Amino acid sequence: MAVIDQPWQGDACSLVDAFRSGERSPREEMEATLAAIERSDINAFSFVDPERARRGADEADITLPFGGVPFAIKELDEVEGWPDTGASLVFKDRIASHTSRVIEKIVGEGGAAPVGLTTASEFGGLNVSVTKLNGVTHNPWQHGRTVGGSSSGSAAAVAGGLVSLASGGDGGGSIRIPSGYTGLLGMKGTYGRISRGPRAAFRPGTVVLGNLSRSVRDAARYFDVAAGTDPRDPSSLPSAGTWEADLGTQELKGRRIAVVPALGGVTLENGVEENLRRWVDELVEATGMELVDVDLQTPNLAAMWMMGNLSTLLPELGDRWPGCAGELTDEVALGLYLSQAFYNLEAAGIAERQRLELHEAMASAFDQVDFVIASTNPGPAFPAESTKSTDVAVMDKVLSNPVARLGLRGALTSVSIASGAFHKLPSQIIGLAETKFPDLVAMGGLTIASNVYGNPAVSIPAGLVNGLPVGAQVLARHHHDALLFDVALAAERHMPWPMVAPSVATAPV
Repeated sequence: MAVIDQPWQGDACSLVDAFRSGERSPREEMEATLAAIERSDINAFSFVDPERARRGADEADITLPFGGVPFAIKELDEVEGWPDTGASLVFKDRIASHTSRVIEKIVGEGGAAPVGLTTASEFGGLNVSVTKLNGVTHNPWQHGRTVGGSSSGSAAAVAGGLVSLASGGDGGGSIRIPSGYTGLLGMKGTYGRISRGPRAAFRPGTVVLGNLSRSVRDAARYFDVAAGTDPRDPSSLPSAGTWEADLGTQELKGRRIAVVPALGGVTLENGVEENLRRWVDELVEATGMELVDVDLQTPNLAAMWMMGNLSTLLPELGDRWPGCAGELTDEVALGLYLSQAFYNLEAAGIAERQRLELHEAMASAFDQVDFVIASTNPGPAFPAESTKSTDVAVMDKVLSNPVARLGLRGALTSVSIASGAFHKLPSQIIGLAETKFPDLVAMGGLTIASNVYGNPAVSIPAGLVNGLPVGAQVLARHHHDALLFDVALAAERHMPWPMVAPSVATAPV
């Protein structure tokens, strides 16, 4: 068996071609992958199964779409017999009893060879890359910088040259956010595009599954294999299975674009909007699309979305809560306390009203344009150890001090009791928090609109700000996923991006 220095640095589709031509073998590639993971310092994997990985490589059918490609699986996706921790200390010993439908398809029908699980934020609740269970995952573009979340390790592994194929999920931006921070393509399809089965809970009603990609064709091929109906997920949509074959067939000339850099009213860091507008100008020149002014004002649903979603975590924790609070990421624990104190019928009603307001605003915008383009993130990657995208000193002090946390818990209990008599109190406090501490609800504020509305959105690498990647987020109407793929393809052809971070030594491909 030949020895190769490092894993494949091209996209997954070209690796399959290399297998078929005899340039590489699945076993050679897997050995290089396992060795690279072992020596890596970015902490992209929470679990590796070398025995299964090698067996998958040896049994690979390279005629299949991803035949023999080493496949990294986000640790929030279930694989029977592998850890099922939710990226939390609370469930550090739990083992999955079943395999997610999407993973079954990528491995079975797609032929990919599973390597292990990639790190994620705890229960997918934060857009950061640090947990008490796994520690800090680092950005391969610059050690010490975040990769975002919740698909943290998947982004790090693909951008860091460890694997060319990794799964992800996006309930509030969790594919697009890390893709933006690491220079990858992150496609969130129309809600239901890829099944969430076999246990497809409705709440939060925003989650779409997919992958983090080095190329447009990798994402399209992933859709070919993974998309389609599933009787265990009533929201799942039919798929023709020709996403890759249809690339480049959509006419873009004359399509209308509205540029709304700070979607949701999120404050952007210096240089981000200027970079985005330069990128859009190049895209327009290359494609013949037209810029149109649209006044798109959307509510920031981050706070209400967070509280409503965390309510589903309480049944999973069961009688462990609140005794397990010390094992949880401080922000997740705080979020649970906030949800218990604030989330009542009044708050739920306001959240539903905001959702309908968002639907109307987005629909009105798409009556006028084909695409809305915004920044994917407020800025380039922030420090990896941070659990917030910007510094909020007062909350840092509260969360880092056990006595202060206890006082906060007591205060929130009082709020919960008071809200029984004053139903509007929780929503008023949330509104005040959004006004006084906007950074607390800014994370995901640029991306969450498409999760709540359910339309497709893709983060496309859009150059560098302060030497780090930033993403351009392109939104389209429901079911126009193929059109988004072609916008991304046009950008890839006219403004190509590196497939892996510059820190990764490039090997001939």
